[in-house]
Amino acid sequence: MASTATKRKESLNTQLQSDFTSHKFCPRKEITLDRQWQSRKLKRLLLKTLRLVNSVKKDANSSGETPTTILQLLRRWVMGLQNSLCSPGENADGKYISPFHDIPLLAGSKEDKEIPAKRSKTTGSEVLFNMIVEVPRWTNAKMEIATEEPLNPIKQDIKKGKLRYVANIFPHKGYIWNYGALPQTWEDPSHTDNITGCCGDNDPIDVCEIGSKIRSSGEIVQVKVLGVLALVDEGETDWKIIAISVDDPEAQKIHDLDDVKKHKPGYLEATVDWFRLYKVPDGKPENRFAFNGEFKDKDFAVEIIKSTHEYWKALLHKKADGGTIKCTNVLVSGSPFCCSEEDARSIVQSAPVPVNGDSVSPEVDSWHFFPK
Repeated sequence: MASTATKRKESLNTQLQSDFTSHKFCPRKEITLDRQWQSRKLKRLLLKTLRLVNSVKKDANSSGETPTTILQLLRRWVMGLQNSLCSPGENADGKYISPFHDIPLLAGSKEDKEIPAKRSKTTGSEVLFNMIVEVPRWTNAKMEIATEEPLNPIKQDIKKGKLRYVANIFPHKGYIWNYGALPQTWEDPSHTDNITGCCGDNDPIDVCEIGSKIRSSGEIVQVKVLGVLALVDEGETDWKIIAISVDDPEAQKIHDLDDVKKHKPGYLEATVDWFRLYKVPDGKPENRFAFNGEFKDKDFAVEIIKSTHEYWKALLHKKADGGTIKCTNVLVSGSPFCCSEEDARSIVQSAPVPVNGDSVSPEVDSWHFFPK
């Protein structure tokens, strides 16, 4: 006969499952989080969870069952909730938009403008870019802009029918930076890079934000670029921009790669190790890099951003073949893919209702060890 504690755990599982499936989280609305909405929903769900878990722990203490197991159960459910949330808000003008296409590349700009020439780090007038956070630091769920879906929602990637998570490579937990992308950029797969000898990876350019704050998925952060790493991933060029948010406490003293080495020693080396090894737990070979794994400076990085922005403009004006990429947008002037606000709202309202995913596997918490 099942113990009381076991029955309580089954009750916790069932009630949380019901809670998750009863909320219609929309995956395609503007990605700037409505924090009041999120706070209210989370508070209700987590308070209910806490009451259940306290009850389970009380029964576990009387039955001899370890409370650690109960807490692990709670932690996995909370991770499952985090990975299920999508923003229900709209942008400041009440419009549904594409994070890929409608958010300006340049911070503070409401329209497409040329990227200025390089600025002196001593003037305090560095070029700032908008970064869309896909994955908060220390988390494992592989969240990304869904480039092949209308209005490009941020969703967890799926492979072979299963939600994808990155492995923990000792001594790290999940992603070691706030990871995301620069909007209005595209690494063209039909273009072979003269430097790397490889074509683009068909995605917006990636960003590793190295500030001290842990950001939220869907957050838009203004960043200054510090440098770039040229990853060659399965034969494709996959640039990794290194940047720091301008509102970070350390931003005033970090302006380039030398400053990163001075104030965050070991971070750049750890970044190379992470990208070299992160696919190995899945049975794939180590990744390789251009320039022997050496970072290129901020001026080089800005030139790469400029080129990917030009490829994106060609894509949005039908001057390049994007294949299965969805270019639907609301705000890009002159784009043949530009749709009305009503059409965008119709896309959102006709989207399939999200279903509750599987609970997070304990394997996500495992550590993997590899020689340096």
